[in-house]
This record gives sequence, C-alpha cells and structure tokens, in this order.
Amino acid sequence: MWFKSLFFIGLFWILSNKVVAQTNSTPIQIDSTQKDAKAMKNTSARKASIYSAILPGLGQGYNKKYWKIPIIYAGLGGFAYLFYTNHQEYTYYRKNLLAETDSDPNTSNEIIGYDISGLQSEKLRYKKLRDFGIIGCSLVYVFNIIDANVDAHLKTFDVSDNLSMQFKPKLILAAYNEPAVGLGIKFKFKNR
Repeated sequence: MWFKSLFFIGLFWILSNKVVAQTNSTPIQIDSTQKDAKAMKNTSARKASIYSAILPGLGQGYNKKYWKIPIIYAGLGGFAYLFYTNHQEYTYYRKNLLAETDSDPNTSNEIIGYDISGLQSEKLRYKKLRDFGIIGCSLVYVFNIIDANVDAHLKTFDVSDNLSMQFKPKLILAAYNEPAVGLGIKFKFKNR
C-alpha cells in the first residue's frame, strides 16, 4: 500500500517539476513604474466618464478605443429610430381613437376596419414599443459612460509575467498515521 503512495508521490513530483520548469521562465523586465506613471498621466477614469457623459463616444476616444464609437452611435441611432417611428404610429392611432370617441361630428376616424378596442390596442402597442426605444437609448448612454470609466481604470492593470502557479506533490498523514498523497498548489504574486 505504501508502494502505491510512493509511486504517486514520485509521479506528481516529476510532473510538478515539468510544470514549474515551464512556468518559471525568466520574464522580460520592463520598468513598470515608468509605464504606470505614463498610463496614469495619460488617462483618468473621471475625465473619461465626464467626456462620455457630455458626448457619447468621446470617453472612448479619450481612452483611444476608437472602434467602440461606431457601435455606440449605431445603438443610439437604432433605438432613436425605434422611438421615432413608433411615436409617429402612436400619435396616429391616438388621434384616430380620439376622433372615434369624441362627439364632434367634424372629426372622423381615418382608419377603416378598426373599432374603439382595436384602435386602443394598437395605440398601446406602439406606446410600448416607443417606450422600449427610450429605455434602449438610456441604457446605451449609461453603458457608454460605464465603459469609458472601466476602460480608463483597466489601462493600468498589470498583466505581466509576475504571476506564477506551481503544482507540487504533498505527503500528508491521514487517519491512523497512514501516508496519503495529495496535490499542493502554490500561487506567487511577485512585487515589482
């Protein structure tokens, strides 16, 4: 039984040395203090948020993420078009519903084949779609500001090779002092 444990310990030790050898390669040293200082100088999350609040897409331009600007304006334009067309239909059905329900003989319903309940349901349908357009424009506007802020914050995020993970075999004493094989994981976060 202890031969089996010894075999697995040896196997894990061999495998862990290969993983450690692969992860412990010497990283290229970059002067990160100069890099971070330059990135902090060039970007500010608050500025990016304010720019995006003033004019959608301006914060993305400030963060040098120019490819996002057309996406923002496509979203705003699409939802604005949804609002505009459905508002036109809403006012058309609302006008005809008012003409159908008032007692003025000078106004008449222009839509043939719709009674009061049909006009009411169409008016409510277009009102709901119009409101979706307003909500969509608002969400794109808010996400535009959030995206600019998060993008500016992530400019200084460190993704260098200073992070490593090692797997090593672990021998522990289990119940009745019998050895058991385990796997230890070690994370290293190196300082700059």
